[in-house]
Amino acid sequence: MTVLMYTLGVVLFVVGVAASIGLHEVGHLVPAKKFGVKVTQYFIGFGNTVWSRRKGETEYGVKSIPLGGYVKLVGMLPPGAGDEPGRLRKSNTGMFTQIISDARAAEYELVEPGDEERLFYRLPWWKKVIVMAGGPMVNLVLAFLLFGGVFMLHGIDKPTTTVDEVSDCVIAATEENLDRACTPADPVAPAKKAGLQPGDEILAINGVQVGSWDQLSELIRENEGGAATIVYERDGERRTTTTNTMVSTRPDLEQSDEFVEVGFLGVAPTLVTERQGPVFVVQQMGTYTWETLKALGTLPVKLWEVGQAALGITERADDSPMSVVGASRVAGEVASTHEVPLGDRFVSLVMLLGGINLFVGMFNFVPLLPLDGGHIAGALYEAVRRGLARLFGRPDPGYFDVAKLLPVAYVMAGVILVMSVVLIYADIVAPVRLG
Repeated sequence: MTVLMYTLGVVLFVVGVAASIGLHEVGHLVPAKKFGVKVTQYFIGFGNTVWSRRKGETEYGVKSIPLGGYVKLVGMLPPGAGDEPGRLRKSNTGMFTQIISDARAAEYELVEPGDEERLFYRLPWWKKVIVMAGGPMVNLVLAFLLFGGVFMLHGIDKPTTTVDEVSDCVIAATEENLDRACTPADPVAPAKKAGLQPGDEILAINGVQVGSWDQLSELIRENEGGAATIVYERDGERRTTTTNTMVSTRPDLEQSDEFVEVGFLGVAPTLVTERQGPVFVVQQMGTYTWETLKALGTLPVKLWEVGQAALGITERADDSPMSVVGASRVAGEVASTHEVPLGDRFVSLVMLLGGINLFVGMFNFVPLLPLDGGHIAGALYEAVRRGLARLFGRPDPGYFDVAKLLPVAYVMAGVILVMSVVLIYADIVAPVRLG
């Protein structure tokens, strides 16, 4: 059963990723066709063609390597200065100049008589932005729907002031002490001394009424090693007990990878699943988006750490980036974790897919070719340049030549390829494991 559930989790996740890729490309395809651009291909995957079918002028299909997809928009590159479509110069001096010339020539092999007004580069700048932003925007919408569906339909686990577990002793919460059992040398936990039991609902501490776990936790931490008078309810009866909290090493609530010395009582909260409203969804998506932006900013450092882990130099961090291979492995582990209810496992898979869509959407907005953000940046630059020319009464500078950025695109493509290889290799030899 474990193998079956693991396989099912991987398959469901891969299908979800493939669907996300397909919808991303639909985000480019639909507005491009709406604006009259000639679209010759719509494919999910790369490599050899597994299946395809032509409808009108567009070939739709699936390729053998499911690591992306593409839509072929004819006329992405404008002709060079003095050139006309179909009559491009055959040779140039300089390596990059020749590369650009070859790219233009390949671009216009698909241009037929009557297509001149249907080339992508001829679109107004705002239409270019809509076409190129359509793909990543679909991913962001999918992320919003997936996370929103979980938050509003299923709900999230929220801690309460009802005690779920009482610690037997006080153990510093450092990496060295993970999963360590109590020893005779460890002091008894204050909650244990006070006689608190699972099921007790804590109502107040030191005269302060508590209405949430976050408030209770903050009061305990601030109490350090001081006396604590705790009012709680057990079996409908209101009771009071006294103890002293102890100073212990705990994770920082603001920086989870750092530790601080704070007050410790030794109780864990009972979790209840509560459905959330639209406001919570918007707030949470704002938080997730900001965290994704920060993750993109630290991606080079994280990749270096992943490379070291792949070589056995360091341990793989739990929050390190993963490839589709690693994410699929996590999906399989989630699906086959029997300690978790089946419904919660499915929710975890949906959340994982939502995270993938959020990252892919934000990553594609990076303003560098060959990412969608590079084309968006080129269209915006064209708009600014033409606007300034009109403002100062200068001649129209024309369309921005995206081909000039092809050397950057090739470098970025190489970087993305290396990044993918490193992540896939690390996900095989030093995978991220579920805690």
